[in-house]
Amino acid sequence: MMGSNSGQPQFIASTGNRSFSNAPLIQNADTNQIVVPDRKSWKNFFAYMGPGFLVSIAYIDPGNFETDLQAGAQYKYGLLWIILVASCAALVIQSLAANLGVVTGKHLAEHCRTEYPRGPNFVLWVLAEIAIVACDIPEVIGTAFALNMLFNIPVWIGVLLTGLSTLVLLALQQYGVRKLEFLIAFLVLTIAGCFFAEMNYAKPVASEVLDGLFVPQLKGNGATGLAISLLGAMVMPHNLFLHSALVLSRKIPRSVRGIKEACRFYMIESGFALMVAFLINISVISVSGAVCNSSNLNQEDRDSCEDLDLNKASFLLRNVLGSWSSKLFAVALLASGQSSTITGTYAGQYVMQGFLDLRLTPWIRNMLTRCLAIVPSLIVAIIGGSAGAGKLIIIASLLEYKEVNF
Repeated sequence: MMGSNSGQPQFIASTGNRSFSNAPLIQNADTNQIVVPDRKSWKNFFAYMGPGFLVSIAYIDPGNFETDLQAGAQYKYGLLWIILVASCAALVIQSLAANLGVVTGKHLAEHCRTEYPRGPNFVLWVLAEIAIVACDIPEVIGTAFALNMLFNIPVWIGVLLTGLSTLVLLALQQYGVRKLEFLIAFLVLTIAGCFFAEMNYAKPVASEVLDGLFVPQLKGNGATGLAISLLGAMVMPHNLFLHSALVLSRKIPRSVRGIKEACRFYMIESGFALMVAFLINISVISVSGAVCNSSNLNQEDRDSCEDLDLNKASFLLRNVLGSWSSKLFAVALLASGQSSTITGTYAGQYVMQGFLDLRLTPWIRNMLTRCLAIVPSLIVAIIGGSAGAGKLIIIASLLEYKEVNF
């Protein structure tokens, strides 16, 4: 029951000083698109499910875990409200990005190339690539940490393995976007299951969690700086390019009703995926806050809480809650790091193709975008070890924040 293409309205691009009145924006002839039936039914919602989970993984990547752990360790539940505000803003921004792709048939990077002169367009591309690398570095290092926790693999070798495994998993693209979406959704639910189990181990006080969630406060000398890092980890500029492109994997009816339905269902789907990501971030902060503010900590564990990173968190959880808690954390970190590196590389492909109109072989594009994040991560891991890699995550989160404000 697919709608006919005859008589469909064409959306015309506004190109600044240049006007191409005969250039349609809707020009998707991708045979791999998922066809949405031209019918008015709530069952169409299932055809739209998928892109939101690929987008949501950026909000629960290792960079988020790092800042979440420190926020809980130093200020208990006092910074939870920042996660709530950032998650609400994320839903609005991601919905707008999805609507752009649905209505126009082109993703954000393609619009930038069309609307801006060559010079500003090149600057925007450079800034977008820097933002992607800043987002990707914590993901690569976090995956390497997880491999070290589970299998005692050195961090620098874990960085190399992360790049290789990402390229292998991205090969799923040739079997259709649905396979990749199912994989990412499975990994997101794995992360959620692990941290909800951690919550059961840690048993944070519900009333204190709710107070931190709905009562804004910045108490302490370093609260403002950590709040900025927490916000920076929740700011994902590459997600705007990614979400506006992922929605193009669906062939929707090109009618007013069909477009409105697609925008509505994508917003609902994004809301559900971001809600899962929101609950995971709340769980990480709550577990860290409960563990580091426990009265049963010895002096060594208290020292770890003062400068808590991904690597120390595993040992802390093992000492306080038991070995199973440490393993659950490592599994969640591995799922988070691996899935976020996949989506980060995916976003890099769309940015490169959209801004520069480069038609490269997929594996070459994947290799280029992987190397941009792996090279600095590998250098820091070799020179600075686990401690240096952990500090690089915080620096990358601050860089994301500054890039967006710029």
